[in-house]
Order: sequence, then structure tokens, then C-alpha cells
Amino acid sequence: MGTPIVKVEGLTFSYPSSDQTLHGISLEINRGEFVGITGPSGAGKTTLCMCLKGLIPHVIGGKMRGRINICGMDSRKTEPSMLSEAVAMVFQDPESQIVGLTVEEDLAFGPENLMKSSEQIRTEIPGILNTVGLSGYERRETYRLSGGQKQRIAIAAALMMDPQVLILDEPTAELDPQGKAEVFNVVRRLREEHDVTIIMVEHEVEHLADVADRIIALDHGRVVADGSPKEFFHSPRHFDRTEGERIPQVAELFLALEAENLVDPHEFTPYEEEAIAHLDQLLLRKRGR
Repeated sequence: MGTPIVKVEGLTFSYPSSDQTLHGISLEINRGEFVGITGPSGAGKTTLCMCLKGLIPHVIGGKMRGRINICGMDSRKTEPSMLSEAVAMVFQDPESQIVGLTVEEDLAFGPENLMKSSEQIRTEIPGILNTVGLSGYERRETYRLSGGQKQRIAIAAALMMDPQVLILDEPTAELDPQGKAEVFNVVRRLREEHDVTIIMVEHEVEHLADVADRIIALDHGRVVADGSPKEFFHSPRHFDRTEGERIPQVAELFLALEAENLVDPHEFTPYEEEAIAHLDQLLLRKRGR
């Protein structure tokens, strides 16, 4: 970390038939960071992702001002076909992203367009499927997969492009609880095992606490919060912008203990293991009185 791979400066965008969606957004994301983006519906989260991917302004029209440099490329001056080799994006709807009749065909589609050899593609597929927890699914027909499996295949297809930046735009929004759990398990594995910068849009901010280095909140097209999970959940003005999504129960507990002066502010944590350690110390202090 420490080297910006994404730099956004004064980004403003409006669609042809609407008011401004993004208002002067500026931010940096370092190489290897996992950044969560949250905020209410209509805050501009998906629009920001499409700008980072280069779909805006090349594919989706509108009025854009400002500058985005991603993986050393100016998004406004670089064709999406070139950006696609460095930046991959997974959308909400798993059905809309699958193009192959079988899993193997689907995973091969992107690399084939980049002129990778069939032998290289066949060699890479088993490892990618193992990463998303679907080893041995090469011959499975994609239409028979569950929603969670389809979304994991979409993530696998993105990883087949060997991206430097992976954008996940609310990948669990249309999934049932089991499908959500499957995708978050994959996300945690990516966080731990792969050298890729991840930007994940997610309404359920409680899940972001476990995986994100930073959480950014958007509201009405502006960045209203940007900090580590500890900073984000420790400040009600941050998570109040997230459309009422529940914060981690551990964070709720420590805010309550802090309000009763039972723990110091610096002991606040949204992480379960740290919380257990702090609570053990609290009990020891109480017993020692």
C-alpha cells in the first residue's frame, strides 16, 4: 500500500436527462487497498463505478468534468477496451453478466478477446474456480446455477482478466441470504489471497467492517465520510448516511459502553476479536477493584 492506483480529482457528472449526479468528488485509493463504498439509493455509487471503469463517458453519455487516473491511464483519454485489461467490474445482476452456456465457456470469453491462447486459458480456469469456491464446475451449464453461484462465476470471469482493480457494484443486492454469504466468503478470500485492489459498493455496511481497509460514504453525489472501519463506525454522522443499515453489533455494544464511561474512546472497535480482548481487560479491571 501507499502508492495510489486510483486518483479522482474534481469529478462532476450529470446524465443528459437529469440533474448532476456527482459533485466534485476527489479521492485516492492505494494499490492493494480494499475500499468499501456505501450510501443511500441515488447517492451516485454506481455512477462513480462506471466512471472508474471508463463506461462514462465513452459508452454512457452525459456531461463530465474532472479527471480520473486509474492504473496509470486517464479514463477520459483511454478507450474502455484498454481499460478492461486493468479494470474489471462485476454488476448487481448475475444473470446479465454470463455469456457462456457452460462455466468454462463463460470464463474463457474475456481472455479470448484479449487474444490469450486456449492452452493458457484452460490452465488458469481451475485455479480461478478454486478461488471462488467452485472447483470442478467447468462443465456445468450456467443456467442451472444458483444466484450466488452465478455471481461467483461473474467474479471468476473478472479475475480471468487478471485485473489490477476489481470493482464490485453491490454484488449481493439480488441474492438470498445463502447467496450473499457465498459471495462475501469469496470477497474475504480475495482480500486475503490476491494482489488486487478492490472497490466494493455495498448497502450492508456491517459486512464491510470485516473486509474493508476504508469505507467511503456518498450522499447526493458527494463524499461525506472517508475513513477506516473504526473511524467510520465510531462517528454516528458517518453511518447515519447509509439509509438506516445496521452497524456491526460489536460497534453498537462499544458505543453503548463508551456512553456509560465503561470503555475509553480509543478502545472502540467494530472487530469481534479485538472486542473480546478489550472486554476481557475490562472484566479484569472490574475484578481488581
